[in-house]
Amino acid sequence: MNRSVRGALLCAALSSVASAVWAEDVFELNTIYIGTYELGTELNDVDVSGEDLARTKPTDLQDVFKGEPTVAVGSSIPTSQKIYVNGVEETNLVVTIDGSRQNNKVFHHAATNIIDPALLKAVKVNPGVATADQGPGAIGGALEFQTKDVADLLAEGDDFGGFTALEFNSNGNTITTGNAVYGRKGAIEYLGYLKFADGEEFEDGSGTEVVGSGVHLWSGLAKVAFDTPDAGRVELSYERLIDDNPRPFRANMGGLLAGRPVPATQIYDLDRQNIVLSYSDDRSGAAWNPEILLAYSSTKLTTDNEGDWTDGKTQSLNGKIQNTFELSMGDIVAGLDFYSDKSSMEYAGADGAYRAEKVTNVGAFAQAYIDVTDTFLLSTGLRADHQKFTGVDGAEFENSGVSANISGELEVSSNLTLSAGYSSVWGGLTLSESFLMNADWEYPDSPEEVTSENLYLAGELALGDWTLNAKLFKTEISDARAPMWAPPSGSAIPMSEMPFNNTDMTSEGFELGVGYDWGVGFINVGYANIDTTLNGTAADSYTGNYLTAPLGEMITIEAGHTFQNLGLTVGADAQIGLKDTAYVDVAGAGAGAQEIPSYEVVNVFAEYNPSRMENLTVRAEINNLFDEHYAARGTYGQEFAVVVPVYEPGRSVKVMATLNF
Repeated sequence: MNRSVRGALLCAALSSVASAVWAEDVFELNTIYIGTYELGTELNDVDVSGEDLARTKPTDLQDVFKGEPTVAVGSSIPTSQKIYVNGVEETNLVVTIDGSRQNNKVFHHAATNIIDPALLKAVKVNPGVATADQGPGAIGGALEFQTKDVADLLAEGDDFGGFTALEFNSNGNTITTGNAVYGRKGAIEYLGYLKFADGEEFEDGSGTEVVGSGVHLWSGLAKVAFDTPDAGRVELSYERLIDDNPRPFRANMGGLLAGRPVPATQIYDLDRQNIVLSYSDDRSGAAWNPEILLAYSSTKLTTDNEGDWTDGKTQSLNGKIQNTFELSMGDIVAGLDFYSDKSSMEYAGADGAYRAEKVTNVGAFAQAYIDVTDTFLLSTGLRADHQKFTGVDGAEFENSGVSANISGELEVSSNLTLSAGYSSVWGGLTLSESFLMNADWEYPDSPEEVTSENLYLAGELALGDWTLNAKLFKTEISDARAPMWAPPSGSAIPMSEMPFNNTDMTSEGFELGVGYDWGVGFINVGYANIDTTLNGTAADSYTGNYLTAPLGEMITIEAGHTFQNLGLTVGADAQIGLKDTAYVDVAGAGAGAQEIPSYEVVNVFAEYNPSRMENLTVRAEINNLFDEHYAARGTYGQEFAVVVPVYEPGRSVKVMATLNF
C-alpha cells in the first residue's frame, strides 16, 4: 500500500472520529481529557496525565510519549529504550520515580530507565529549564515518574478494591497478566500490584523476526501509608522490575555487519528497584508545610554469553528536607538535599575484577513561585551544590557550583498566553557508565565540570474550540562526560583524556501544535524540528551516546471520542518521521552523509465498558495498521550502513480485559 493511499485512509479514519460530534443530539457523550493548559502551568512542560494514560493504555515508554513530538523513545525492545527530550538524552535530566533520584547509566547498549507504565499515575517533563527544587544536575531539565496511590484507584467511601487484567498481543503471542489489591483501614492505606508478561519474538513490518525481542518481565509495586489530618502522611513504597531474556548481543542493535564475529544474542538480566520513605504535611495552609524524603534506587544488569559474564550496577542513596512557605503572593520552596551515587562493574576473568566510581553531593535550594499579578506568574530559583568524586583508582576531586533559573508566564489577553524561561546549571562531575570503567584510566589533575544553559520561548492561542501553540528551545551543554574505554587503535590521544573525554553538545529546535476540542472529543496535531550537534559537528548516535541522537522532524496526531450511552471509546493516533540526513565521520561505519528513512505508523483502538457490567473494560487495538517496516526515530544506528537497527513490530492486534472488584 503506497503512502498516498495510507494518508488518505488515515485522514478518513480521523475524519470519521471527528464526525461523531454530530451525534451529540442523539447520544449522551463523555468528555475525553486532552491535557489543555491553564494559567499557572508553564507552556514549556510536557505533562502526561492520568487521564492520558487511562486513554492510551501504554505498554512501554514509546506508548507513554507517542503524542509528544519533542520526546523520542528509540528501540522497540524496552530493555534498550532511551528517552530523548528536545534532543537531549535522559541521563542529562534529573530523573526521579516518586521523588527518588535514578542513577541508571549502566551499559550504553541497554536502557537507562525502564519502568512499567501500568504503575504510573502521571509523568511530568520539564524540558531544558527545571526548577531548583527538582534536584541537582538538571543539565537538560527534569523527568518525573509518579506511581499510583490508593486514592487514585479506590473510590471515595470504599474501603477495599482491586483488579485483574489480561492482555494478548498477536505479534509475538505475548500474554500479560496484572493483579492488584488496595484498601483503607482507618488512617492506614495499602496497595499491592504484580504483573507478568511472557511472549515470543515479534515480526517487523517486513515479516522478519526481530532477534532477541521476546518478552519475560516481572514488575510490582507495594505501598503502605499512614495518613491523618493532624499528623500528616507517612508513606513507604517499594517498586521493582525484572527483565531476563536473550537480547541482541548489542541490545540496541538488530545486528552489526562489520567488526568481530559475535553470537546473535546473549542474556540480559536487568533488575531495577526503588524504595522511598516519605513524610509530608501540606494541609496547614500556612508557613509550615514540610516534606521529608529518604530513598534508595539501584539498577543491576548482568550480561552472560555462555559464562562470559559482566555485572554492572548503579545505585543512589538520596533524600531531601524541604518546606513550602505560603505567602500572600505565592509560595517559596526551600530546603536541603543530598545524594550518594555509585557505579560499579565486575566481570569474568582476572578473578572477577572489580572497579567503581563514587560521587556524593549536598545541596541547598530555594525556588519562588510568585503571582506577580492576576495575569503574570513568575518562577525563579537558586541552588548551590558541593560535590566529592572518587575515581576507580581512588583519585578524589571536590568541586562546588551554583545553578539558577527564571521563567514566567503572561496572560496577554483572555485567549493569548506567552511564556519564557532560562537556566544556567552546574552539574559537577558525573559518573561513568559501569561497563566502560577501565582500571588503567589516568584521571586528569583538574577534570572539567559539566555545565549547561537552557532557553525557551513559548506561546498559546485559544480560539474557541481551537488551540494553537508554538515553542522555540535551545540547550547548550559544555564539557559533558563521554568516557571511552581506551584511545582508538593507532591514536595518539593520551589515556588521561579517556575517563572524561569532555564533549560540547547543542540542541535547538521548535515545536508547533494545533488542537480542536469539541467538548466530547478531540484531535491534536504536533510537529517538532530538532537539530543537535557535538563539538560543532552534526550529531550521530555513536558519538552521541548518553548525549543525543539525530531526530530531525516528527509529526504526531491523536484523536478520540467517547459515546457514554454505548460505553464505547474510539480513537486513533499516528507518528510520522520525515526523512532526515545524518553526517557520519566514524571510521569503518560508512562515513559521509547517510539518509535516515521516513515512516508513517498508524494505530487505532476501541474500548468498551458495558453498562450492565460497569466493573469490566474490554479494549481492542490494531497497532501499525498498515504494517510499516521502520525503526522509530531515536533508535540507535539508523545512519550507519553497517548497523541493522532494532525495527518496530509490524501489524499487531492487541486485546485486553480488566475486571475491577
